[in-house]
Formats: sequence, C-alpha cells, structure tokens
Amino acid sequence: RRLNSNVLHKAINGFFTSNSTMRDFLLSFLEESMDTEAELQFRPRTGKAASAPLLPEVETYLQLLLVIYLMNSKRYPEAQKVSDDLMQKISSQNRRALDLVVAKCYYYHSRIYEFLNKLDVVRSFLHARLRTATLRHDADGQATLLNLLLRNYLHYNLHDQAEKLVSKSVFPEQANNNEWARYLYYTGRIKAIQLEYSEARRTMTNALRKAPQHTAVGFKQTVHKLLIVVELLLGEIPDRLQFRQPSLKRSLMPYFLLTQAVRTGNLAKFNQVLDQFGHKFQADGTYTLIIRLRHNVIKTGVRMISLSYSRISLADIAQKLQLDSPEDAEFIVAKAIRDGVIEASINHEKGYVQSKEMIDIYSTREPQLAFHQRISFCLDIHNMSVKAMRFPPKSYNKDLESAEERREREQQDLEFAKEMAEDDDDGFP
Repeated sequence: RRLNSNVLHKAINGFFTSNSTMRDFLLSFLEESMDTEAELQFRPRTGKAASAPLLPEVETYLQLLLVIYLMNSKRYPEAQKVSDDLMQKISSQNRRALDLVVAKCYYYHSRIYEFLNKLDVVRSFLHARLRTATLRHDADGQATLLNLLLRNYLHYNLHDQAEKLVSKSVFPEQANNNEWARYLYYTGRIKAIQLEYSEARRTMTNALRKAPQHTAVGFKQTVHKLLIVVELLLGEIPDRLQFRQPSLKRSLMPYFLLTQAVRTGNLAKFNQVLDQFGHKFQADGTYTLIIRLRHNVIKTGVRMISLSYSRISLADIAQKLQLDSPEDAEFIVAKAIRDGVIEASINHEKGYVQSKEMIDIYSTREPQLAFHQRISFCLDIHNMSVKAMRFPPKSYNKDLESAEERREREQQDLEFAKEMAEDDDDGFP
C-alpha cells in the first residue's frame, strides 16, 4: 500500500550508488521524486558501503518492487521491459539465498505476459527455468513454475499437455500451502475435463483445505464454483450452507439457481439459467462442464416422473421434458432404465412406461456406499493431519537414555540418597 514512486525513487537512488547505469535505467520508469515532510527520512549508503557492489539479493528485490509498482499502475509494456531485464540477471545467478525472491519474480513475470495476452511467448522460458530449478532442488521455484505452466496451458485449453506435465513431473513436498492449493485446483480442473469427477472433487476439496482460512476469498470462490459443478455431474446435490456464506453468497448465486434446476429436473429452468448467466459461466471456465449437466437434468426429470406416476405415456414424458418427439422420450427412458436410474418397463406397442413398485432402499448397496464415502473422507482427513504434523528429527532420540539405563540411574540415585541419610544420622549424638 505504501509502495509509490517517491519511495522507489529514494530506494533506488540510495542503494544503487556504485552502478549508475542500472540506476538510470530503473529511474527512467519513475516520475521525479516529490519530497514531503510527512514521509520518513531515508538514509542512503555512504562511505565504503557506497562504493561496494550491491548484493544480488538486494538488487533483485528492488527491481521486483519496481515491476510490482508498474504492474499495479497498469503500465504493462514498461513492466515487461523491467521484468525481462530482471529475468536475464536471475538466469545467470546460482545463489540459494535468492530462491524465495526469484520464485516471486517468476510469478510476476508470467502475470505481466498474461495481462499482455502473450502467455504463449513465455512458455518456453518457464520450461527452461523449471528444468534448472529441478536440477538445483529449488523447491519454491519448482512449485511456482509448475503452477505457472499449468495456468498457461489451461488458459489456452491445452488440457492434454497439462495432463502430461502433471504425470511427468513431481510437485515438491516442501512447497508452501498456497502453492499446494493452486496445484490441487489446477489438477482438479484437468481431471474434471477428462471426466474423472471423483478425483476432481477430491483434489479440489483438498485445495480448499490448503487455502488460507480468512483470506484468499477470490480463490475460494473459484474453487467452489468448479466444485459445485463437479458434484452436480456426480449426481450429488451440494450442501445448501456453502451458498449462504457471506463471502460466497453473491458470486455463487448463478450456481445456486443451476443447482435448483438440476435438483428438480426442470429442463426449462436449466436452459433459462444457461441463457441468463452463460457469459459468466464462460468467464469462470465452467461452461463446458455445465453443458454436460443437461443429461443429468433429463435423468433427474425422468426419475421424478417415475416417482410421481406409476404409469405415464411417452408423449406426456416428451411434453414434460420438452423433447421433440415420443421416440426421443422412449430412448431417454430406456437409457435411464439401463443405467439403473429408474425401475420401470416400456410398452412399445401402447406407448407408455410402467413403473415398478418401490423396493426397500436399505436392501440395496446405497447405504453401504454412503457409509464408505463418509469413512473414506474421515480417513483422508486423518492422513492429511498426520502428514501436516511436525515431528522431531531422528537424531533427537540419540541422546535419550534407554529404559534399562534409566532404571540403573534411578537405582544409583536411590542408593546415593540412602547413603546421604545414613551420614546425616551418624552426625547426631
């Protein structure tokens, strides 16, 4: 918030005392400094420190601040020039103290090219830096670059390339929770596009757990939008409570209306929501998945009709589901019977559907599957909690005495105490 042209102007003038060429290059992107009495006084380097070369860590950090300032000011072409120069310097450095700052530099470098609609230009550079970070065991840079490449591929809908990158690379375990949350979200998007809905739901649920609890509201909104669509594709209805959260209520309103349409099997309402919020779904990147929900809406409508009527004509089904002909209704009902959605039979000659009597649900496998899902969820939470715990290193136990040594020491202490007591008794007449 306090990063402005005056602060950067003073910092660059104060630190770049021995490299006038670099100082002039950076100052060319800033306006003239206007001193105000309210600002804190800055003490530049003087004496021997002024003639000494600037540390690479300090130089990289100051140049990164300038990149962030230009990007926040929406001066993207100028930010690109400074960032390109910064990347050239980083590529020639091999210092472990730079790893954290360099990871941030990669992120903002890719972000600038995204604002300029040139993400495809920077892709080869990110691949080269990923190879270097992997060879140097730079966990922070490796995690950041993997996420940037996945974002790059998904931006252009290159899901096959993104899947190959995930399968051929290993995400570092030492990465922070924010990078883990991004990685899990991107892999969840890939799995959803590839029809692996159960795996997509698992990864996105883990992404929400890894995300910060009280911040990153925009990230949580994005994950919830995709998670709701995936749950609907799995034939499940999302919990109503997540639509009522203050930070999610407004952004999830179109998805709430979509959920209502899918739950009731109302194809007309589904089409209405799709027409009304289609542009928003496309901006969220969920439109392709929502189109697949049409079959789920029809299946739900068929199931609701089967529960409401013991016998109904195919023409009435076509009218209720807004289908073109009774033949289409017959095809859909036959497919629903084959998939086990409803228990019914079709009389082709007379053109009606006869529903079978309801069976006891507890005699089926549904309760068993529901319990299995809940138990698996609890076990996953337990395993993740154990992995997140911090244990002392194995060398910690080297200095600890064994049980036998402890008993021997206690026995010696007891004998010593008895000897002391006897000596005290001998001292009295």
